[in-house]
Amino acid sequence: MTFRDHFSKQAASYARHRPGYPAELFDYLAGLAPAHNLAWDCGTGNGQAAVNLAERFARVVATDASSEQLANAFPHERVEYRNERSERTSLEASTVDLVTVATAVHWFDLDPFYAEVQRVTRPGGALAVWAYHLPRIAPGVDEWLAHYFRHTVRPYWPDRFYHIDEGYRNLYFPFAEIDPPDFHMETTWDLDCLIGFLFSWSLTQRFIEAKGSEPFEEQMTELSEIWGDKDARRQAIWPLHFRIGRVS
Repeated sequence: MTFRDHFSKQAASYARHRPGYPAELFDYLAGLAPAHNLAWDCGTGNGQAAVNLAERFARVVATDASSEQLANAFPHERVEYRNERSERTSLEASTVDLVTVATAVHWFDLDPFYAEVQRVTRPGGALAVWAYHLPRIAPGVDEWLAHYFRHTVRPYWPDRFYHIDEGYRNLYFPFAEIDPPDFHMETTWDLDCLIGFLFSWSLTQRFIEAKGSEPFEEQMTELSEIWGDKDARRQAIWPLHFRIGRVS
């Protein structure tokens, strides 16, 4: 399958405007690993999961097919970034304790990716994939976001984006599953932060390419009216949706 790059164009915006994962998530994931020598973060993007793993593992290899994403990744002395597709890597066989994919596995060619996971993971290792979707902020804002996602940019959903909308419930996942506790991300945003987040979406970029910037600006004006005082800061919460399995 040809790599479909939905992120390079807005890589800098993606790095600035994505919310951070909770530390408790990485404590939990590290607890699933048989050792803490090597973690592999696939589709690492800006490396936000990789640098958290590096606080718990001696070494992290973080791969992404987009060189532009890696150019905007967070540096860390124990993270080695590699411009590689997740379906075929330079990792040695049976060396990885934990494999993670943060909001990216729906882009992968799943059969060869899962075969690569089997190849590189040591006995007893684990694979954890997760995603988040629309934030919960305030009733009026939440209603606007749902309409924007399911109507305004709906014609521009790439293939397999429905997996995000389903919270990965129907994602093909051929591993003995582990049920994790509930985790979520949260932050406090003003209006500019929310607009930056929406601009970083691949869906928004496709919408702008098709319609031009003016319709997007009109949408943001409508959002501004619902938000009110643009400097007002509101809590944003994203539930995380998981598929976690033991690799045997």
